[in-house]
Amino acid sequence: MKQWNILPTPSPEFLTSHPELPNIIARLLWNRGLQTQIQIDEFLNPDYLGDLHDPALFRDMEKAVDILFDAIKTDKRIVVHGDYDADGVCAAAILVNTLKKLGHKNVGVFLPHRETDGYGLNLNTVKYLAEQKTDIIITCDCGISNVAEITAAKTAGMKVIVTDHHTIPPTLPPADAIIHPLIEGETYPDKGLSGGGVAFKLMQALLNRHHLENEFLPDGKTHESFEKWQLDLAAISTVGDMVPLIGESRTIVRYGLTVLNKTRNLGLQKLLRVIGIHDENGEPKRGTITAETLSFQIVPRINAAGRMDHANTAFQLLTAETEAEAKKLAELLNQNNLDRQKLTETIVTAARAQIKANSLPADPVLFAYDEKWITGILGLIAGKIKDEFNKPTIIMGKNSGEITGSGRSIPEFSLIGALQKMPEHFHKFGGHPMACGFSLKSEDGLENFKKDLIKLANETIADANKLVPTIIVDAEVNLEDIHWELYDLLQKFEPFGQKNEEPKYLARGLTIVSVDPLGQTGKHLRLMVKHNNQTVRKTIAFGLGDINKHPDDWKVNLKPNDKVDLVFTVGVNEWNGNRELELKIIDIKKSPD
Repeated sequence: MKQWNILPTPSPEFLTSHPELPNIIARLLWNRGLQTQIQIDEFLNPDYLGDLHDPALFRDMEKAVDILFDAIKTDKRIVVHGDYDADGVCAAAILVNTLKKLGHKNVGVFLPHRETDGYGLNLNTVKYLAEQKTDIIITCDCGISNVAEITAAKTAGMKVIVTDHHTIPPTLPPADAIIHPLIEGETYPDKGLSGGGVAFKLMQALLNRHHLENEFLPDGKTHESFEKWQLDLAAISTVGDMVPLIGESRTIVRYGLTVLNKTRNLGLQKLLRVIGIHDENGEPKRGTITAETLSFQIVPRINAAGRMDHANTAFQLLTAETEAEAKKLAELLNQNNLDRQKLTETIVTAARAQIKANSLPADPVLFAYDEKWITGILGLIAGKIKDEFNKPTIIMGKNSGEITGSGRSIPEFSLIGALQKMPEHFHKFGGHPMACGFSLKSEDGLENFKKDLIKLANETIADANKLVPTIIVDAEVNLEDIHWELYDLLQKFEPFGQKNEEPKYLARGLTIVSVDPLGQTGKHLRLMVKHNNQTVRKTIAFGLGDINKHPDDWKVNLKPNDKVDLVFTVGVNEWNGNRELELKIIDIKKSPD
Protein backbone atom coordinates (compact mmCIF):
# COMPACT_ATOMS: atom_id res chain seq x y z
CA MET A 1 0.00 0.00 0.00
CA LYS A 2 1.45 3.34 -1.04
CA GLN A 3 1.34 6.40 1.16
CA TRP A 4 -0.29 9.54 -0.24
CA ASN A 5 1.37 12.78 0.84
CA ILE A 6 -0.74 15.84 0.04
CA LEU A 7 1.34 18.98 -0.28
CA PRO A 8 0.37 21.97 1.88
CA THR A 9 -1.89 24.79 0.81
CA PRO A 10 -0.36 28.20 0.05
CA SER A 11 -0.32 30.90 2.68
CA PRO A 12 -3.35 33.22 2.74
CA GLU A 13 -1.02 36.10 1.86
CA PHE A 14 0.12 34.32 -1.33
CA LEU A 15 -3.45 33.61 -2.42
CA THR A 16 -4.48 37.18 -1.69
CA SER A 17 -1.57 38.62 -3.68
CA HIS A 18 -2.40 36.45 -6.72
CA PRO A 19 -6.21 36.58 -7.01
CA GLU A 20 -6.00 35.93 -10.76
CA LEU A 21 -4.68 32.39 -10.18
CA PRO A 22 -7.10 29.46 -9.76
CA ASN A 23 -6.53 27.73 -6.43
CA ILE A 24 -5.05 24.62 -8.06
CA ILE A 25 -2.53 26.66 -10.09
CA ALA A 26 -1.58 28.70 -7.02
CA ARG A 27 -0.88 25.48 -5.11
CA LEU A 28 1.33 24.13 -7.87
CA LEU A 29 3.40 27.32 -7.94
CA TRP A 30 3.65 27.55 -4.16
CA ASN A 31 4.83 23.97 -3.74
CA ARG A 32 7.50 24.41 -6.40
CA GLY A 33 8.95 27.30 -4.44
CA LEU A 34 7.73 29.84 -7.01
CA GLN A 35 6.37 32.54 -4.76
CA THR A 36 7.50 35.89 -6.19
CA GLN A 37 6.16 37.45 -9.36
CA ILE A 38 9.60 37.29 -11.00
CA GLN A 39 9.95 33.57 -10.21
CA ILE A 40 6.44 32.85 -11.47
CA ASP A 41 6.97 34.79 -14.70
CA GLU A 42 10.32 33.08 -15.41
CA PHE A 43 8.81 29.65 -14.80
CA LEU A 44 5.58 30.07 -16.73
CA ASN A 45 7.13 32.05 -19.57
CA PRO A 46 10.82 31.05 -19.99
CA ASP A 47 12.72 33.33 -22.36
CA TYR A 48 15.45 31.83 -24.55
CA LEU A 49 17.63 34.93 -24.73
CA GLY A 50 17.02 36.06 -21.18
CA ASP A 51 17.17 32.76 -19.28
CA LEU A 52 20.22 31.07 -20.85
CA HIS A 53 23.54 31.98 -19.23
CA ASP A 54 26.63 33.17 -21.08
CA PRO A 55 28.77 30.05 -21.77
CA ALA A 56 31.87 32.15 -21.06
CA LEU A 57 30.94 31.98 -17.38
CA PHE A 58 32.52 28.49 -17.28
CA ARG A 59 36.03 28.99 -15.92
CA ASP A 60 37.73 26.85 -18.56
CA MET A 61 35.51 27.76 -21.50
CA GLU A 62 37.96 30.24 -23.01
CA LYS A 63 40.75 27.65 -22.79
CA ALA A 64 38.60 25.06 -24.55
CA VAL A 65 37.58 27.47 -27.31
CA ASP A 66 41.19 28.59 -27.85
CA ILE A 67 42.33 24.96 -28.20
CA LEU A 68 39.59 24.12 -30.69
CA PHE A 69 39.99 27.19 -32.88
CA ASP A 70 43.73 26.58 -33.01
CA ALA A 71 42.92 23.00 -34.10
CA ILE A 72 40.57 24.25 -36.81
CA LYS A 73 43.15 26.77 -38.04
CA THR A 74 45.96 24.18 -38.19
CA ASP A 75 43.78 21.22 -39.33
CA LYS A 76 44.45 19.09 -36.26
CA ARG A 77 42.58 15.85 -35.74
CA ILE A 78 39.71 16.24 -33.23
CA VAL A 79 37.84 13.19 -31.92
CA VAL A 80 34.63 13.60 -29.92
CA HIS A 81 34.34 10.78 -27.36
CA GLY A 82 30.72 10.37 -26.33
CA ASP A 83 28.79 7.83 -24.31
CA TYR A 84 26.40 5.06 -25.31
CA ASP A 85 23.18 6.54 -23.91
CA ALA A 86 20.86 9.22 -25.32
CA ASP A 87 22.61 11.97 -23.36
CA GLY A 88 26.11 11.04 -24.54
CA VAL A 89 25.07 10.32 -28.12
CA CYS A 90 23.18 13.62 -28.47
CA ALA A 91 26.07 15.52 -26.86
CA ALA A 92 28.51 14.00 -29.35
CA ALA A 93 26.20 14.80 -32.28
CA ILE A 94 25.91 18.44 -31.17
CA LEU A 95 29.69 18.92 -31.05
CA VAL A 96 30.47 17.01 -34.26
CA ASN A 97 27.74 18.99 -36.05
CA THR A 98 29.21 22.24 -34.72
CA LEU A 99 32.82 21.53 -35.64
CA LYS A 100 31.79 20.54 -39.15
CA LYS A 101 29.56 23.60 -39.47
CA LEU A 102 32.57 25.74 -38.56
CA GLY A 103 34.31 24.25 -41.59
CA HIS A 104 36.51 21.66 -39.84
CA LYS A 105 36.62 18.40 -41.78
CA ASN A 106 39.26 16.59 -39.71
CA VAL A 107 36.81 15.54 -36.99
CA GLY A 108 35.76 12.08 -35.88
CA VAL A 109 33.66 10.44 -33.20
CA PHE A 110 34.24 7.51 -30.84
CA LEU A 111 31.36 5.98 -28.94
CA PRO A 112 32.26 3.16 -26.56
CA HIS A 113 30.64 -0.26 -26.74
CA ARG A 114 28.78 -0.86 -23.50
CA GLU A 115 30.15 -4.36 -22.99
CA THR A 116 33.63 -4.32 -24.56
CA ASP A 117 34.65 -0.74 -23.72
CA GLY A 118 32.51 0.16 -20.73
CA TYR A 119 31.59 3.63 -19.57
CA GLY A 120 33.93 6.54 -20.28
CA LEU A 121 37.48 6.49 -21.57
CA ASN A 122 39.62 3.40 -21.21
CA LEU A 123 43.33 2.84 -21.83
CA ASN A 124 42.75 0.75 -24.95
CA THR A 125 40.70 3.58 -26.45
CA VAL A 126 43.40 6.11 -25.63
CA LYS A 127 45.99 3.89 -27.32
CA TYR A 128 43.74 3.47 -30.35
CA LEU A 129 43.11 7.21 -30.68
CA ALA A 130 46.83 7.91 -30.42
CA GLU A 131 47.51 5.39 -33.19
CA GLN A 132 44.91 7.21 -35.32
CA LYS A 133 46.96 10.40 -35.00
CA THR A 134 44.37 12.14 -32.83
CA ASP A 135 45.48 15.55 -31.59
CA ILE A 136 42.54 16.50 -29.37
CA ILE A 137 39.94 14.46 -27.51
CA ILE A 138 36.69 16.08 -26.40
CA THR A 139 34.75 13.93 -23.94
CA CYS A 140 30.96 14.21 -23.79
CA ASP A 141 28.94 13.06 -20.79
CA CYS A 142 32.04 11.33 -19.41
CA GLY A 143 35.69 11.90 -18.57
CA ILE A 144 35.61 13.52 -15.15
CA SER A 145 36.59 10.23 -13.44
CA ASN A 146 39.18 9.15 -16.02
CA VAL A 147 42.38 10.29 -14.30
CA ALA A 148 44.60 7.42 -15.51
CA GLU A 149 43.21 7.49 -19.04
CA ILE A 150 43.56 11.24 -19.50
CA THR A 151 47.05 11.09 -18.01
CA ALA A 152 47.90 8.48 -20.65
CA ALA A 153 46.41 10.66 -23.39
CA LYS A 154 48.51 13.61 -22.28
CA THR A 155 51.62 11.42 -22.17
CA ALA A 156 50.85 10.37 -25.76
CA GLY A 157 50.85 14.02 -26.80
CA MET A 158 47.10 14.59 -27.07
CA LYS A 159 45.16 17.47 -25.60
CA VAL A 160 41.94 16.67 -23.74
CA ILE A 161 38.82 18.76 -23.16
CA VAL A 162 36.37 17.23 -20.69
CA THR A 163 32.68 18.10 -20.92
CA ASP A 164 30.74 16.23 -18.26
CA HIS A 165 28.17 16.56 -15.47
CA HIS A 166 28.65 13.41 -13.39
CA THR A 167 29.65 13.13 -9.73
CA ILE A 168 33.02 14.74 -9.01
CA PRO A 169 35.74 12.26 -7.94
CA PRO A 170 38.33 13.00 -5.22
CA THR A 171 40.98 13.70 -7.87
CA LEU A 172 40.32 15.61 -11.08
CA PRO A 173 41.91 14.42 -14.34
CA PRO A 174 44.79 16.49 -15.81
CA ALA A 175 42.72 17.72 -18.77
CA ASP A 176 43.61 20.89 -20.65
CA ALA A 177 40.11 22.23 -19.99
CA ILE A 178 37.21 20.93 -17.90
CA ILE A 179 33.71 22.15 -18.68
CA HIS A 180 31.68 20.81 -15.75
CA PRO A 181 29.14 22.76 -13.68
CA LEU A 182 29.86 20.92 -10.42
CA ILE A 183 33.63 21.12 -9.95
CA GLU A 184 34.71 23.04 -6.87
CA GLY A 185 34.96 26.77 -7.49
CA GLU A 186 33.11 26.63 -10.82
CA THR A 187 31.60 30.03 -11.60
CA TYR A 188 28.89 28.84 -13.96
CA PRO A 189 25.55 29.51 -12.18
CA ASP A 190 23.43 26.57 -13.36
CA LYS A 191 24.52 23.29 -11.76
CA GLY A 192 21.88 21.01 -13.24
CA LEU A 193 22.85 20.64 -16.91
CA SER A 194 22.89 17.26 -18.63
CA GLY A 195 25.89 16.06 -20.62
CA GLY A 196 24.16 17.29 -23.75
CA GLY A 197 23.44 20.57 -22.01
CA VAL A 198 27.13 21.06 -21.25
CA ALA A 199 28.01 20.21 -24.86
CA PHE A 200 25.39 22.75 -25.98
CA LYS A 201 27.17 25.43 -23.92
CA LEU A 202 30.51 24.58 -25.59
CA MET A 203 28.73 24.82 -28.95
CA GLN A 204 27.39 28.26 -28.02
CA ALA A 205 30.87 29.44 -27.02
CA LEU A 206 32.36 28.23 -30.31
CA LEU A 207 29.64 29.97 -32.30
CA ASN A 208 30.08 33.17 -30.29
CA ARG A 209 33.83 33.20 -30.97
CA HIS A 210 33.33 32.60 -34.68
CA HIS A 211 30.64 35.30 -34.85
CA LEU A 212 33.08 37.92 -33.50
CA GLU A 213 34.86 37.95 -36.86
CA ASN A 214 32.30 36.42 -39.21
CA GLU A 215 28.77 37.60 -39.92
CA PHE A 216 27.80 34.15 -41.22
CA LEU A 217 28.91 30.54 -40.90
CA PRO A 218 31.01 29.09 -43.77
CA ASP A 219 27.85 27.77 -45.47
CA GLY A 220 26.22 31.21 -45.38
CA LYS A 221 23.76 30.38 -42.56
CA THR A 222 23.45 32.45 -39.41
CA HIS A 223 25.00 31.40 -36.11
CA GLU A 224 21.70 31.91 -34.30
CA SER A 225 19.78 29.68 -36.68
CA PHE A 226 22.26 26.79 -36.44
CA GLU A 227 22.31 27.04 -32.64
CA LYS A 228 18.54 26.85 -32.30
CA TRP A 229 18.22 23.90 -34.68
CA GLN A 230 20.45 21.91 -32.29
CA LEU A 231 17.96 22.39 -29.46
CA ASP A 232 16.09 19.20 -30.38
CA LEU A 233 19.20 17.15 -29.57
CA ALA A 234 19.83 19.14 -26.38
CA ALA A 235 16.24 18.53 -25.26
CA ILE A 236 16.48 14.77 -25.90
CA SER A 237 19.69 14.55 -23.89
CA THR A 238 18.25 16.58 -21.01
CA VAL A 239 15.06 14.54 -20.70
CA GLY A 240 16.93 11.28 -21.38
CA ASP A 241 19.34 11.82 -18.49
CA MET A 242 16.53 12.85 -16.13
CA VAL A 243 18.25 15.98 -14.81
CA PRO A 244 16.00 18.45 -12.95
CA LEU A 245 13.81 20.33 -15.43
CA ILE A 246 14.29 23.67 -13.74
CA GLY A 247 16.47 26.65 -14.57
CA GLU A 248 18.40 26.47 -17.81
CA SER A 249 17.48 22.84 -18.47
CA ARG A 250 13.78 23.79 -18.41
CA THR A 251 14.41 26.53 -20.98
CA ILE A 252 16.42 24.16 -23.19
CA VAL A 253 13.67 21.54 -23.15
CA ARG A 254 10.81 24.03 -23.59
CA TYR A 255 12.39 25.50 -26.72
CA GLY A 256 13.85 22.17 -27.79
CA LEU A 257 10.36 20.68 -27.95
CA THR A 258 9.28 23.53 -30.22
CA VAL A 259 12.21 22.73 -32.51
CA LEU A 260 11.57 18.99 -32.37
CA ASN A 261 7.97 19.45 -33.49
CA LYS A 262 9.33 20.90 -36.75
CA THR A 263 12.78 19.28 -36.72
CA ARG A 264 15.05 19.47 -39.74
CA ASN A 265 17.09 16.52 -38.49
CA LEU A 266 16.51 13.78 -41.09
CA GLY A 267 17.06 10.98 -38.61
CA LEU A 268 14.58 12.37 -36.11
CA GLN A 269 12.06 13.00 -38.90
CA LYS A 270 12.20 9.35 -39.94
CA LEU A 271 12.16 8.11 -36.34
CA LEU A 272 9.01 10.11 -35.61
CA ARG A 273 7.36 8.48 -38.63
CA VAL A 274 8.47 4.96 -37.73
CA ILE A 275 7.15 5.40 -34.19
CA GLY A 276 3.84 6.69 -35.55
CA ILE A 277 4.04 10.16 -34.02
CA HIS A 278 4.13 11.74 -37.51
CA ASP A 279 2.53 10.50 -40.70
CA GLU A 280 4.39 9.91 -43.96
CA ASN A 281 4.06 13.58 -44.81
CA GLY A 282 5.66 14.61 -41.54
CA GLU A 283 2.38 15.84 -40.07
CA PRO A 284 1.53 15.12 -36.42
CA LYS A 285 -0.74 12.13 -35.77
CA ARG A 286 -0.87 12.43 -31.96
CA GLY A 287 -0.71 16.14 -31.25
CA THR A 288 2.44 17.99 -30.27
CA ILE A 289 5.55 16.25 -28.97
CA THR A 290 5.99 16.66 -25.21
CA ALA A 291 8.63 15.72 -22.66
CA GLU A 292 6.58 12.56 -22.06
CA THR A 293 6.97 11.71 -25.76
CA LEU A 294 10.72 12.04 -25.34
CA SER A 295 10.80 9.92 -22.19
CA PHE A 296 8.69 7.03 -23.41
CA GLN A 297 9.03 7.07 -27.21
CA ILE A 298 12.20 8.74 -28.48
CA VAL A 299 14.80 8.29 -25.73
CA PRO A 300 14.21 4.51 -25.34
CA ARG A 301 14.82 3.98 -29.05
CA ILE A 302 18.05 5.99 -29.01
CA ASN A 303 19.17 4.13 -25.90
CA ALA A 304 18.26 0.79 -27.47
CA ALA A 305 21.18 1.09 -29.89
CA GLY A 306 23.74 1.03 -27.08
CA ARG A 307 21.83 -1.55 -25.05
CA MET A 308 21.30 -4.12 -27.79
CA ASP A 309 24.18 -3.50 -30.19
CA HIS A 310 26.24 -0.29 -30.53
CA ALA A 311 25.46 3.38 -29.97
CA ASN A 312 27.00 4.18 -33.36
CA THR A 313 23.63 3.32 -34.90
CA ALA A 314 21.95 6.07 -32.90
CA PHE A 315 24.70 8.58 -33.69
CA GLN A 316 24.49 7.75 -37.38
CA LEU A 317 20.73 8.27 -37.25
CA LEU A 318 21.07 11.70 -35.60
CA THR A 319 23.69 12.81 -38.14
CA ALA A 320 22.23 11.11 -41.24
CA GLU A 321 22.54 13.13 -44.44
CA THR A 322 20.23 11.20 -46.76
CA GLU A 323 16.59 10.17 -46.36
CA ALA A 324 17.34 6.58 -47.36
CA GLU A 325 20.02 6.22 -44.69
CA ALA A 326 17.82 7.90 -42.06
CA LYS A 327 14.84 5.63 -42.81
CA LYS A 328 16.95 2.47 -42.62
CA LEU A 329 18.52 3.49 -39.31
CA ALA A 330 15.18 4.57 -37.80
CA GLU A 331 13.67 1.17 -38.61
CA LEU A 332 16.71 -0.58 -37.13
CA LEU A 333 16.47 1.40 -33.88
CA ASN A 334 12.76 0.70 -33.63
CA GLN A 335 13.41 -3.05 -34.00
CA ASN A 336 16.21 -2.84 -31.43
CA ASN A 337 13.73 -1.30 -29.02
CA LEU A 338 11.14 -4.01 -29.62
CA ASP A 339 13.80 -6.67 -28.95
CA ARG A 340 14.89 -4.77 -25.83
CA GLN A 341 11.32 -4.65 -24.49
CA LYS A 342 10.86 -8.42 -24.85
CA LEU A 343 14.21 -9.21 -23.26
CA THR A 344 13.57 -6.78 -20.42
CA GLU A 345 10.29 -8.46 -19.49
CA THR A 346 11.94 -11.89 -19.52
CA ILE A 347 14.77 -10.82 -17.22
CA VAL A 348 12.50 -8.82 -14.90
CA THR A 349 10.44 -11.96 -14.34
CA ALA A 350 13.58 -14.02 -13.60
CA ALA A 351 15.08 -11.33 -11.33
CA ARG A 352 11.82 -10.96 -9.40
CA ALA A 353 11.65 -14.70 -8.80
CA GLN A 354 15.30 -14.81 -7.69
CA ILE A 355 14.80 -11.93 -5.26
CA LYS A 356 11.64 -13.41 -3.76
CA ALA A 357 13.43 -16.73 -3.26
CA ASN A 358 16.65 -15.35 -1.78
CA SER A 359 15.76 -12.12 0.04
CA LEU A 360 14.32 -11.45 3.48
CA PRO A 361 11.79 -8.69 4.23
CA ALA A 362 14.38 -6.92 6.38
CA ASP A 363 17.03 -6.81 3.63
CA PRO A 364 17.73 -3.14 2.85
CA VAL A 365 19.19 -3.85 -0.62
CA LEU A 366 18.02 -6.33 -3.25
CA PHE A 367 20.41 -8.29 -5.48
CA ALA A 368 19.95 -10.51 -8.52
CA TYR A 369 22.66 -12.04 -10.71
CA ASP A 370 22.86 -14.28 -13.72
CA GLU A 371 25.97 -14.49 -15.87
CA LYS A 372 23.80 -14.89 -18.99
CA TRP A 373 21.95 -11.58 -18.55
CA ILE A 374 22.91 -9.01 -21.17
CA THR A 375 24.57 -6.13 -19.33
CA GLY A 376 23.15 -3.44 -21.61
CA ILE A 377 19.72 -3.59 -19.99
CA LEU A 378 20.65 -4.24 -16.34
CA GLY A 379 19.84 -0.66 -15.38
CA LEU A 380 16.32 -1.02 -16.78
CA ILE A 381 15.81 -4.21 -14.81
CA ALA A 382 17.11 -2.60 -11.62
CA GLY A 383 14.76 0.34 -12.10
CA LYS A 384 11.70 -1.84 -12.53
CA ILE A 385 12.54 -4.03 -9.51
CA LYS A 386 13.31 -0.93 -7.40
CA ASP A 387 9.95 0.57 -8.31
CA GLU A 388 8.17 -2.66 -7.44
CA PHE A 389 9.80 -3.28 -4.04
CA ASN A 390 10.80 0.31 -3.12
CA LYS A 391 14.31 -0.74 -2.14
CA PRO A 392 17.78 -0.06 -3.59
CA THR A 393 18.36 -2.74 -6.21
CA ILE A 394 21.52 -4.14 -7.81
CA ILE A 395 21.19 -6.31 -10.93
CA MET A 396 24.32 -8.05 -12.25
CA GLY A 397 25.47 -10.02 -15.26
CA LYS A 398 28.85 -11.02 -16.64
CA ASN A 399 30.80 -9.13 -19.27
CA SER A 400 34.23 -10.19 -20.58
CA GLY A 401 34.76 -12.35 -17.52
CA GLU A 402 33.87 -9.60 -15.03
CA ILE A 403 30.73 -9.29 -12.95
CA THR A 404 29.12 -6.09 -14.15
CA GLY A 405 26.20 -4.44 -12.38
CA SER A 406 23.77 -1.56 -12.46
CA GLY A 407 21.91 -0.15 -9.50
CA ARG A 408 18.87 2.03 -8.94
CA SER A 409 18.02 3.56 -5.60
CA ILE A 410 15.47 5.43 -3.51
CA PRO A 411 15.85 8.92 -1.98
CA GLU A 412 16.84 7.46 1.39
CA PHE A 413 20.09 5.91 0.08
CA SER A 414 22.83 7.32 -2.20
CA LEU A 415 24.29 4.54 -4.32
CA ILE A 416 27.26 6.52 -5.61
CA GLY A 417 27.96 7.69 -2.07
CA ALA A 418 28.02 4.08 -0.87
CA LEU A 419 30.26 2.88 -3.71
CA GLN A 420 32.72 5.70 -3.06
CA LYS A 421 33.13 4.35 0.49
CA MET A 422 34.10 0.88 -0.77
CA PRO A 423 36.25 1.38 -3.89
CA GLU A 424 38.36 -1.69 -3.10
CA HIS A 425 35.61 -3.88 -4.57
CA PHE A 426 35.61 -2.39 -8.05
CA HIS A 427 37.60 -2.44 -11.22
CA LYS A 428 35.51 0.55 -12.29
CA PHE A 429 32.42 2.39 -11.01
CA GLY A 430 30.47 5.62 -11.39
CA GLY A 431 27.03 7.16 -11.33
CA HIS A 432 24.64 9.37 -9.36
CA PRO A 433 22.92 9.09 -5.94
CA MET A 434 19.98 7.30 -7.56
CA ALA A 435 21.85 5.20 -10.13
CA CYS A 436 25.22 3.51 -10.48
CA GLY A 437 27.21 1.17 -12.68
CA PHE A 438 30.25 -0.91 -11.80
CA SER A 439 32.42 -3.91 -12.55
CA LEU A 440 33.81 -6.00 -9.68
CA LYS A 441 37.53 -6.65 -9.40
CA SER A 442 36.93 -10.29 -8.63
CA GLU A 443 34.09 -12.77 -8.97
CA ASP A 444 35.19 -14.20 -5.63
CA GLY A 445 34.46 -10.82 -4.07
CA LEU A 446 30.75 -10.81 -4.93
CA GLU A 447 29.50 -11.93 -1.53
CA ASN A 448 31.77 -9.50 0.32
CA PHE A 449 30.54 -6.67 -1.91
CA LYS A 450 26.93 -7.55 -1.12
CA LYS A 451 27.68 -7.80 2.60
CA ASP A 452 29.46 -4.43 2.69
CA LEU A 453 26.73 -2.67 0.71
CA ILE A 454 24.05 -4.10 3.00
CA LYS A 455 26.05 -2.89 6.02
CA LEU A 456 26.21 0.65 4.62
CA ALA A 457 22.50 0.56 3.78
CA ASN A 458 21.60 -0.60 7.29
CA GLU A 459 23.58 2.33 8.70
CA THR A 460 21.63 4.73 6.47
CA ILE A 461 18.14 3.22 6.30
CA ALA A 462 16.73 2.90 9.80
CA ASP A 463 14.23 0.11 9.09
CA ALA A 464 13.91 -1.49 5.66
CA ASN A 465 10.58 -3.02 6.71
CA LYS A 466 9.12 0.47 7.10
CA LEU A 467 10.08 1.74 3.67
CA VAL A 468 6.79 2.77 2.14
CA PRO A 469 6.62 4.22 -1.38
CA THR A 470 5.15 7.69 -1.29
CA ILE A 471 3.08 9.45 -3.93
CA ILE A 472 3.26 13.23 -3.73
CA VAL A 473 -0.19 14.71 -4.35
CA ASP A 474 -0.38 18.33 -5.42
CA ALA A 475 -4.00 19.00 -4.56
CA GLU A 476 -7.29 17.41 -3.58
CA VAL A 477 -9.99 18.24 -6.13
CA ASN A 478 -13.50 17.55 -7.29
CA LEU A 479 -13.71 15.95 -10.72
CA GLU A 480 -15.96 18.82 -11.71
CA ASP A 481 -12.90 21.11 -11.35
CA ILE A 482 -11.07 19.24 -14.11
CA HIS A 483 -11.97 20.93 -17.38
CA TRP A 484 -10.37 22.34 -20.53
CA GLU A 485 -9.72 25.78 -19.02
CA LEU A 486 -7.68 24.20 -16.22
CA TYR A 487 -5.83 21.98 -18.68
CA ASP A 488 -4.84 24.99 -20.78
CA LEU A 489 -3.35 26.64 -17.67
CA LEU A 490 -1.53 23.43 -16.75
CA GLN A 491 0.19 23.51 -20.14
CA LYS A 492 2.25 26.41 -18.79
CA PHE A 493 3.90 23.99 -16.33
CA GLU A 494 5.31 21.79 -19.08
CA PRO A 495 7.81 20.36 -19.71
CA PHE A 496 7.38 18.02 -16.76
CA GLY A 497 10.31 16.10 -15.31
CA GLN A 498 12.64 15.94 -12.33
CA LYS A 499 11.92 18.71 -9.76
CA ASN A 500 8.85 19.66 -11.82
CA GLU A 501 6.86 16.46 -11.80
CA GLU A 502 3.59 16.20 -13.66
CA PRO A 503 0.95 17.34 -11.14
CA LYS A 504 -1.00 14.62 -9.37
CA TYR A 505 -4.47 15.16 -7.97
CA LEU A 506 -6.60 13.32 -5.43
CA ALA A 507 -10.36 12.88 -5.68
CA ARG A 508 -12.13 11.09 -2.82
CA GLY A 509 -15.40 9.18 -2.69
CA LEU A 510 -15.89 8.52 -6.40
CA THR A 511 -18.57 6.03 -7.41
CA ILE A 512 -17.58 3.26 -9.80
CA VAL A 513 -19.95 2.99 -12.75
CA SER A 514 -18.06 0.25 -14.63
CA VAL A 515 -14.71 -1.57 -14.72
CA ASP A 516 -13.35 -2.80 -18.04
CA PRO A 517 -9.98 -4.60 -18.41
CA LEU A 518 -7.94 -3.46 -21.42
CA GLY A 519 -5.09 -5.11 -23.28
CA GLN A 520 -4.53 -8.77 -24.15
CA THR A 521 -3.92 -9.78 -20.52
CA GLY A 522 -6.21 -7.23 -18.92
CA LYS A 523 -3.37 -5.48 -17.13
CA HIS A 524 -4.81 -2.05 -17.96
CA LEU A 525 -8.20 -0.85 -16.71
CA ARG A 526 -10.81 1.63 -17.86
CA LEU A 527 -12.89 2.92 -14.96
CA MET A 528 -16.02 4.94 -15.56
CA VAL A 529 -16.71 7.02 -12.46
CA LYS A 530 -18.86 9.88 -11.19
CA HIS A 531 -18.25 12.26 -8.33
CA ASN A 532 -20.58 14.95 -6.99
CA ASN A 533 -23.12 14.86 -9.80
CA GLN A 534 -24.38 12.41 -12.41
CA THR A 535 -21.69 13.22 -14.98
CA VAL A 536 -19.73 10.07 -15.83
CA ARG A 537 -16.00 10.50 -16.44
CA LYS A 538 -13.62 8.04 -18.08
CA THR A 539 -10.33 7.21 -16.36
CA ILE A 540 -7.49 4.96 -17.49
CA ALA A 541 -5.32 2.88 -15.16
CA PHE A 542 -2.24 1.66 -17.00
CA GLY A 543 -0.77 -1.47 -15.41
CA LEU A 544 -3.03 -1.45 -12.33
CA GLY A 545 -4.69 -4.67 -13.46
CA ASP A 546 -1.34 -6.53 -13.39
CA ILE A 547 -1.49 -8.87 -10.39
CA ASN A 548 2.31 -9.28 -10.42
CA LYS A 549 2.72 -5.59 -9.58
CA HIS A 550 -0.57 -4.90 -7.82
CA PRO A 551 -1.72 -7.80 -5.62
CA ASP A 552 -5.05 -6.03 -5.01
CA ASP A 553 -6.07 -7.25 -8.51
CA TRP A 554 -8.36 -4.29 -9.09
CA LYS A 555 -9.97 -5.79 -12.19
CA VAL A 556 -11.57 -8.39 -9.90
CA ASN A 557 -11.96 -6.46 -6.64
CA LEU A 558 -13.69 -3.40 -8.07
CA LYS A 559 -17.37 -3.48 -9.05
CA PRO A 560 -20.10 -0.95 -9.86
CA ASN A 561 -21.23 1.27 -6.96
CA ASP A 562 -17.96 0.77 -5.05
CA LYS A 563 -16.57 3.98 -3.58
CA VAL A 564 -12.91 4.71 -4.34
CA ASP A 565 -10.29 7.40 -3.88
CA LEU A 566 -8.12 8.06 -6.92
CA VAL A 567 -4.78 9.78 -7.47
CA PHE A 568 -4.49 10.80 -11.11
CA THR A 569 -2.89 13.08 -13.67
CA VAL A 570 -4.65 15.09 -16.35
CA GLY A 571 -3.73 14.63 -20.00
CA VAL A 572 -5.28 14.56 -23.45
CA ASN A 573 -6.18 11.57 -25.58
CA GLU A 574 -6.14 12.35 -29.30
CA TRP A 575 -7.33 10.05 -32.06
CA ASN A 576 -8.70 10.62 -35.57
CA GLY A 577 -8.80 14.36 -35.03
CA ASN A 578 -10.75 14.06 -31.75
CA ARG A 579 -9.51 15.30 -28.39
CA GLU A 580 -10.72 14.48 -24.91
CA LEU A 581 -9.36 15.06 -21.45
CA GLU A 582 -7.84 11.84 -20.12
CA LEU A 583 -7.51 11.14 -16.40
CA LYS A 584 -4.64 8.68 -15.88
CA ILE A 585 -4.90 6.83 -12.58
CA ILE A 586 -1.69 6.60 -10.57
CA ASP A 587 -3.12 4.76 -7.56
CA ILE A 588 -6.43 3.48 -6.19
CA LYS A 589 -7.76 2.93 -2.68
CA LYS A 590 -11.17 1.85 -1.50
CA SER A 591 -12.87 4.77 0.23
CA PRO A 592 -13.23 4.38 4.01
CA ASP A 593 -16.67 3.20 5.05
